[in-house]
Amino acid sequence: MLLERYYDDTLAQASYLVACEQTGDAIIVDPNRDIETYIQAAASHRFRIRYVAETHIHADFLSGSRELARSSGATVVLSEHGGEDWGYRYANDSGAMLVRDGATLAVGNVQLRVLHTPGHTPEHISFLVADTALGDRPMGMLSGDFLFVGDVGRPDLLEKTANVAGSMEKAARQLFASLQRLNTLPDYLQIWPGHGAGSACGKALGSVPQSTLGYERLYNPALQQSSEAAFAEWVLADQPEPPRYFAEMKRLNRDGPPPRRKTEPIPQLDATAIQNVLAQRHWVVDVRSSADFGRAHIPGTINIPASKSVATYAGTVLSYDRPIVILARAFDQATRVARQLALIGLDQVVGWSSADSVKDMRSQGGQLAAVSLTHPRALAERLDRDGGGPRV
Repeated sequence: MLLERYYDDTLAQASYLVACEQTGDAIIVDPNRDIETYIQAAASHRFRIRYVAETHIHADFLSGSRELARSSGATVVLSEHGGEDWGYRYANDSGAMLVRDGATLAVGNVQLRVLHTPGHTPEHISFLVADTALGDRPMGMLSGDFLFVGDVGRPDLLEKTANVAGSMEKAARQLFASLQRLNTLPDYLQIWPGHGAGSACGKALGSVPQSTLGYERLYNPALQQSSEAAFAEWVLADQPEPPRYFAEMKRLNRDGPPPRRKTEPIPQLDATAIQNVLAQRHWVVDVRSSADFGRAHIPGTINIPASKSVATYAGTVLSYDRPIVILARAFDQATRVARQLALIGLDQVVGWSSADSVKDMRSQGGQLAAVSLTHPRALAERLDRDGGGPRV
């Protein structure tokens, strides 16, 4: 058996290839939209991708499962749990294999057994992985957003992003029951989670890429709560506010994630064209540093500095109904940002402009804007001097 982990640090998201080296069969679990990663990996090992599986309907990125299955000729494997509201609505159209708790999937000599683990989402499943060439006991669990290193998947997303009133208390109790199912599994079981530190799908995820169930029993606070009530209180406390785009991801991943648009070189726009697209209500996203933006920027543009978190911030402040132009230092930077935006379905990048456009507009007599930047400590001191006000 071979297992490979592919980690996208812009999403703090992990997907996995599990394969039988003897037969050359492989399964990809929780792929994102960069499907070439998985196609190239399988080709490098001369594996055939037989299945593409999901642990649940994702909220933080747009799934690549359907597109990858189409490209590779694989079968999509999806949870049959979740009911009418949170079942996969595109399953029939995609010829998907729907699986329930206890079902098994053979990938050559590798066996994946389905474990229904609701709580983070109603339909969530995990996969217990066994190399049957050695024995029938599982060696690890692909836990998706059920169990993380040091944390568990948050149970409040349906209520906070999909407006399912009153659902998070029930989900927290379901999550506690799912954790009790781990009691019969051995300490040596490896845990291969779907996210790492930086993900908004939990509140305190660890940075270590994998763990064991025994280690989590010792140090994961989710596995140390004394009762269902105590667990529900703990898991719902101090959850961060979910990014606004999560609601759109849940809807698209449930109803059928669209394929990516054909990747073509992004056309470059000059300062005059930037003014025109702003007048047409395009988003113009200036990805320079906050300091550079503060010194001088084109009025009407939005500053989201290029970083690992650019997609999360963009998904919070941008809507999906307007074209996007990226103002960047260089074409390579604009391309990287466009790729990050595509991971959350913001595909409509119609152009990019060099940071020189800001200088060009000034030389042409155009109006630029500036913003003064204040360090939080200096702001707090100023508020104290001015006689109070809220501390920052």
